Amino acid sequence: MSQLFAALQRVLPQHGLSRLMGRIAASETPWLKDMLITQFARAYKVDLSEAERGQARDYLSFNDFFTRGLQPGRRPVVAESGAIACPADGVVSQLGAIQDGQLMQAKGHSYSISSLAGRLADGFDQGTFCTIYLAPHDYHRVHLPYTGTLTRTLAVPGQLFSVNGVTENAIEGLFARNERLVCRFDTEFGPMLVVLVGAMIVASIATDWVGPTSPYQLEELSEHHLVYQRGEEIGRFLLGSTVICCFPPNSIALRDDLQAGQLVRMGEALGHRL
Repeated sequence: MSQLFAALQRVLPQHGLSRLMGRIAASETPWLKDMLITQFARAYKVDLSEAERGQARDYLSFNDFFTRGLQPGRRPVVAESGAIACPADGVVSQLGAIQDGQLMQAKGHSYSISSLAGRLADGFDQGTFCTIYLAPHDYHRVHLPYTGTLTRTLAVPGQLFSVNGVTENAIEGLFARNERLVCRFDTEFGPMLVVLVGAMIVASIATDWVGPTSPYQLEELSEHHLVYQRGEEIGRFLLGSTVICCFPPNSIALRDDLQAGQLVRMGEALGHRL
């Protein structure tokens, strides 16, 4: 069944389907957006009690609902000096060492840091990574794990395979094949990558700075000099996907109890700097 699901995605018009759904999700027609929000919230058991706006009618569109903010204090950011904060709500997909330039995607599958990050990949071989999958019901804003200066971004066009356990096991190099935005930050412990990976259906990646608009048509490298604090919002997904954080060697240690399949929330400690 998993191979059939993967094969179906290979032949679907991924971008065309995603753009069509994107237009529907952006609609501000009251009956349509209310129906979409209500049905989605019911199907995926979305907890609106923690959202800034708790009713479907309070949102301008499905996209407005999907990128909803939370009430103040719902995601406290770890305060300990040197702590690495989780960038998003979700599930730890994989984590560990970047061995010989390879990151683990799933059991028996790996991909290279160079294929993921391209021109921004230098300095991470033998480092550490953590991949977090955002499910449909999750809070879909992305925050910075550690205070740093955004220096460069690389927008990479690509495919739009859905991202979940099935495709991670079935699609070779999934994260290096999908559309993504690679963000490189300078921090106290060296460079840090935060990679936002797009997925099927809506696929849009939005950022808090001016840059290329998703879906990306061409690979585009941009220069920046923007300082962000740990826990500060840097972007959001219009229908979810994955965030991959990469750290240089001998710079950070992930929590001993952190493991694949573990639920995490934005702001909690993933580890600490060395």
